[in-house]
Amino acid sequence: MPKSKVLVVEDDRSLSEILVYNLDKAGYEVSFAFDGRDGLSQAQLKLPDIILLDVMLPVIDGTEVCRRLRSKPETAQALIIMLTAKTEEADQLIGFSVGADDYVTKPFSVRVLLERIKALQRRKSTSTEDDSDTVSRAGITLDRRRYRVTVRDTPVELTKSEFRLLDTLIRQPGRAFDRSELIDSALGEDTLVLERTIDVHIRALRKKIGPEAEAIETVRGVGYRFRED
Repeated sequence: MPKSKVLVVEDDRSLSEILVYNLDKAGYEVSFAFDGRDGLSQAQLKLPDIILLDVMLPVIDGTEVCRRLRSKPETAQALIIMLTAKTEEADQLIGFSVGADDYVTKPFSVRVLLERIKALQRRKSTSTEDDSDTVSRAGITLDRRRYRVTVRDTPVELTKSEFRLLDTLIRQPGRAFDRSELIDSALGEDTLVLERTIDVHIRALRKKIGPEAEAIETVRGVGYRFRED
């Protein structure tokens, strides 16, 4: 079963390091950003399940980041927990009004935060089946919860990197991703590989999805995109 993805958007680097370390230790797949603009970019690229979002962020503040995340179909279903030093009720109401799922004031216990994350995940999974876990386009169905891909109802075995690559492309049809973005998404930010390595993964992925291979289009001079319906 794939790990839940968590994005930490926090400009306090020492706190960010603590959160990333503990989330990784707890079994989550973690990425991070230090300002609101990069947070939005990372959310668009990684499509996290959970976002820990500081309110007082540089460039774009957390409240505006939350509002924009909720306005985009691809990130609207993420669980968003806002982190802030502000304790006024009015500030919390603003956070909830733009779509936050929970509001945690600093300082906080990391262990308690992890339990709140688990509680939100349980609430979400028991209240309704999350449509964002499964996506179907061009005869291809990708199920993130079951880590399964079918092509015209026939199961296809993908490697972890191929699955993550397809997951990134199919959820944002029409968007052109450059190779470095796809490396970050499919292989991880810390992976040191040539950009052309992604071409090898694309060729393998196209071969495996066979009759629907043309759904993954080459964008000359840029990278790749999934065909719009």
